Amino acid sequence: MTSSPLQIRAGTAGFVRVRTAEIGGRAVIDVDARGGDEHSGALMPSDGHSLAEAARCARQQRRPIVLRLASSGADISEGVAALDGWAAAARELARCSGVVPVVVVATGPNVSGPALMLGLADFVIMTDDAYAFVSGPRMVEQFTGVPVDRDELGGARAHHLRSGVASFTASDAAEADEAVADLLGYLPDHNGADPPARPGTDPADRPTPEAFDVLPENPAGSYDVRDVLSVVVDDGGLLEPQAGWGANLVTAFASIGGRAVGMVANQPQALAGTLDITASRKGARFVAFCDAFNLPLVTFVDTSGFYPGKDLEWRGMIRYGAQLAFAYARATVPRVNVTLRKSYGGAYIVMDSKPMGNDVALAWPSAEIAVMGAKGAVKILHRSAGPAERAELEEAYERRLLNPYVAAERGAVDAVIDPADTRREIHAALEMLAAKRERLPRRRHDNTPL
Repeated sequence: MTSSPLQIRAGTAGFVRVRTAEIGGRAVIDVDARGGDEHSGALMPSDGHSLAEAARCARQQRRPIVLRLASSGADISEGVAALDGWAAAARELARCSGVVPVVVVATGPNVSGPALMLGLADFVIMTDDAYAFVSGPRMVEQFTGVPVDRDELGGARAHHLRSGVASFTASDAAEADEAVADLLGYLPDHNGADPPARPGTDPADRPTPEAFDVLPENPAGSYDVRDVLSVVVDDGGLLEPQAGWGANLVTAFASIGGRAVGMVANQPQALAGTLDITASRKGARFVAFCDAFNLPLVTFVDTSGFYPGKDLEWRGMIRYGAQLAFAYARATVPRVNVTLRKSYGGAYIVMDSKPMGNDVALAWPSAEIAVMGAKGAVKILHRSAGPAERAELEEAYERRLLNPYVAAERGAVDAVIDPADTRREIHAALEMLAAKRERLPRRRHDNTPL
């Protein structure tokens, strides 16, 4: 039975309207903060307080909040009162973090303060005519001397490909609503609930021999890891936030045996699947979200390490790489990983390895788990060796160390599996871990390496 929408703060001034609603059969707090021509879309003090009340209501009622946002910023004519209203809204949205899912649908301009609300959301859907920036094109040109239009600076495409702000893009508001419904289909109402069951007809023990066929014969060849994921999950369904940003790491929602999961996978098609700053940030944020909302994590590993470069090191590769390690290390949800090919060095550690607290580590026979590849190891260990001797040493190194059985003997891998059994083995692991309950030591909060 569908309940009638309930208006909240309906008699207050301003354009923000708050109500209870259903999206895709899910009860949500629906906020319409699209200013249009009223005050040129500027937020009055009452608008900020309505947004704050909506966030409080979502938190108290344990419902996801969906915020439809289009605003030119705080109302200049209201002075500091408008800023206070926006600050109240930002504070309450921040308090929703990790408690209820926060989804923002940007359908028009979002400038200055409203733009920052996109950054406070768990997921952002931007329509084609939306744009968002803290400082607009005129200010950018004034300070840098470089002319730029609003779409290039902060359009949906820019935020999908360059900044990662846009989790999804949509052609219009109707398509954005469909995206919200699809997303909520994988998420619980709040952090105290399990994700919704996703019943289907895809057998949990379905063989997956075609998953291994995706890998090229050349061990250094590239492939699309999504072709592997789609074989393993229910009915090939993947919902991939931030698909255009950090393309060397795939993050996606899916289901296996009717259970919603979060999937993380190195993408050999981009930067050979190595980890850089963007991929590390993307992965850390996704892992932390899944952990907050009780979504088991399934990680597929095929990476030769961190992407090298002076610029990356100067920009903080150490700190950002640590974000991914930190997110996995503190995650308490069920965690299963599958090593497909390469898993070397520091990247092996941060991609949910057994020493990082992984619950079940699986590997295909093609897996190579080591400090580094044979060529790099021989160059370091046998610098004076000639070409012929070096080739022999590389072959010996590969035979002795670059296989999953050595890792299995040392407990770093729980089982070396037939790729055809991947779906069945992951499902069995998730079934075993369904009752997992783990608590972190009590503390005020951790200090993520931002």
